[in-house]
Amino acid sequence: MERFHVFSLPPALLQTLTPRNLISQTPPRSESPVRPSAPQATSNSRACNICTGAAFVDVNEQRSHFRSDWHRYNVKIRLSGGSPVSESEFTQLVDGLEDSISGSASSDDESSSGDSDAVEALVSKNKKTTRSTSPSYNLRRTQQTALAWFHSPPATQIGIYKTMFPTNIPAAAYLTQVKDMQTRLEGGRKWAMFMVAGGHFAGAVVQVSRPAEEDVLEQSKSKRKPPKPKPETEVLRHKTFHRYTTRRKQGGSQSVNDNSKGNAKSAGAQLRRYGEQALRDDIRNLLEEWADEINDCELIWIRASGSNRRIFLDYERCIIQKGDERLRTFPFPTRRPTQSELSRCLLELTQVKVSHLTEDALRAQDEAYLASLPKPKVQPTVEPTPEPDKPKVARLTKEEEVFREKWQRLLEMVSKGRLEPLKTFWDRESSHFQSVNVTIPSWTGDRRATLLQVAAQSGQEELTRWLLEDMHADPTIAVPVGGQDDEEAAQASDASDTPSPLLAGSRRTAYDLARSKGTRNVFRRCAATHPDWWDWLGAARVPSALSQKMEEEREEKKAQRRKGLKEKIREREAKAKEREAAKPEVKVEQIAPPKVQRKPQDPNGPQKLGGSSGGSDGVMGLTPEMRARVERERRARAAEARLKALGGR
Repeated sequence: MERFHVFSLPPALLQTLTPRNLISQTPPRSESPVRPSAPQATSNSRACNICTGAAFVDVNEQRSHFRSDWHRYNVKIRLSGGSPVSESEFTQLVDGLEDSISGSASSDDESSSGDSDAVEALVSKNKKTTRSTSPSYNLRRTQQTALAWFHSPPATQIGIYKTMFPTNIPAAAYLTQVKDMQTRLEGGRKWAMFMVAGGHFAGAVVQVSRPAEEDVLEQSKSKRKPPKPKPETEVLRHKTFHRYTTRRKQGGSQSVNDNSKGNAKSAGAQLRRYGEQALRDDIRNLLEEWADEINDCELIWIRASGSNRRIFLDYERCIIQKGDERLRTFPFPTRRPTQSELSRCLLELTQVKVSHLTEDALRAQDEAYLASLPKPKVQPTVEPTPEPDKPKVARLTKEEEVFREKWQRLLEMVSKGRLEPLKTFWDRESSHFQSVNVTIPSWTGDRRATLLQVAAQSGQEELTRWLLEDMHADPTIAVPVGGQDDEEAAQASDASDTPSPLLAGSRRTAYDLARSKGTRNVFRRCAATHPDWWDWLGAARVPSALSQKMEEEREEKKAQRRKGLKEKIREREAKAKEREAAKPEVKVEQIAPPKVQRKPQDPNGPQKLGGSSGGSDGVMGLTPEMRARVERERRARAAEARLKALGGR
């Protein structure tokens, strides 16, 4: 396979090159549309150079034509690369639109204000039609590659990396740039190539094309013996070095780790920070040393990450400016920065890619690829459904807002057991609540029916007693269905005065909501004191009454039970003392451990790492993994000590 250098292509090949993206898309010459020739202006008449068959008698008629939609449409089509239309054709195009034209018959001020809607609609419609039927538009939809391909009949294609061309020129001018690359320059073309990654650096200044002076010397020599061909590329200067900057087996540099997790304080972190600073200083010193060669370079190739890229750019007295147009990045993956990797990248950039495909094969390849592209989906026009009107929230009156605020305060005092403020509030505002058995409104969000149920469920004993005895609250009112969670309703207490667990959907009262024994006893005491007030044992679901006599008997039983327990404890302690006294006394002599005599250590002699006990004594009995860890800690402390000593000097 032929190998061509990008700066020394054969002249025969260079003359036949055409851009690859125009192959099989250029229409034959016989089928090319012929534009109608514009009428030539005569000395006695005026005519338009764009619109076909437009001639004017005077200047006013010519100015009126320039403001018409027909002329504006032809101007826009001409700028987009299309062919102008006649006045009759323009009229047919306008009739095909749903909107009527309004700018042609308008006044001077209206027509000069801007293009009509019909002109804009026709231009956009023409663009869509041209794009859908244009092969070049389909080519632009293909995937972009890093190579610019050129074709040479009958079956040769070459590819050159796009990054070698100036960044501010279109793709159509690449072929001209390739031809300009073949021109020899005085001193030759030079490139600067730099790579840095993982603490490794490689840099070189290379000559990628021979200078023009060498060609003159070769021509002036004798033609008896042909000279040996000289290589196009030559390495002028190169340098590689390495610093310890990356965290082994964890990846990433130390500066990146410090920025994300904070500064580490280990000895290895300090060494890596020192390595990063040394690497930065070495590279910048090298750039200053090569400043003259870098300024003469045509392109500067840099492979570096975001943090490492700041080494080359944007610092005081930098050699390479940040916005330099010569800066390039390698358009292909690279490996560890070494001198051999730089040579490989240089060969990859300067050696053009060659393939051999016939025009029929290229055309078939393009058609197959375009056919494989997904076709644009036609979006169905769906009429938007009208949004339903949101229900309007009725605004409350001032009286309603005050009434709701009173309810909120009442519920808060009951649930928190504030008895004295509640009494004062009820004496003042009781007329607004009808009675103590008033049903709690649904807008409060409370799932209970009465104030007594709120107090019982909150465990407020004093407030429950006040509602039952002083206010005569009704304990037989049922809790609303769904007013309590199923888990809470099914929860049963182990107390003897608690009713049996409720089934789902059964009736509950304020007594069922009481969660503490003290609150339940308030209901039982009131049932014993006032048995004729309510149906305590039936509708109120109170299991039994609790009189004063029953409470005294219960307390007496508890006292006797405590007294019996105390006597049993005393008897048990007395028996334990008797058993201790009956045991014989045994004298036990304490034997002191033998003293270990250590040899005196010479203060002037070598000191063992890890203290006076010795390194071998410190790791005796440890596993190999633990010994390795202790050894690493000792070495880290020794490294920190050496760094401190260097810093003190």
